[in-house]
Amino acid sequence: MSSGAPDQRGRLQSDPFDYRVTGGEQVIVARGGRTIVTIRGAAAAKLITSLASADERGAQMLLAKATGNYKHGNERR
Repeated sequence: MSSGAPDQRGRLQSDPFDYRVTGGEQVIVARGGRTIVTIRGAAAAKLITSLASADERGAQMLLAKATGNYKHGNERR
């Protein structure tokens, strides 16, 4: 991988996000069995559409971005 590639340490493979779409058009994102965030409204609708067409790796990246657990800028190189 290049030095700027996301998920260099493979955290999304070893500890993936889980998600569940509720009937009320909400997306509940969890990791390790604990709920991290519930996404509602237009953001949830956009995420649901994106997740429907994403492969597993792409879905993990979408969920990481949605939770805010993505590239804080303090990652070690």
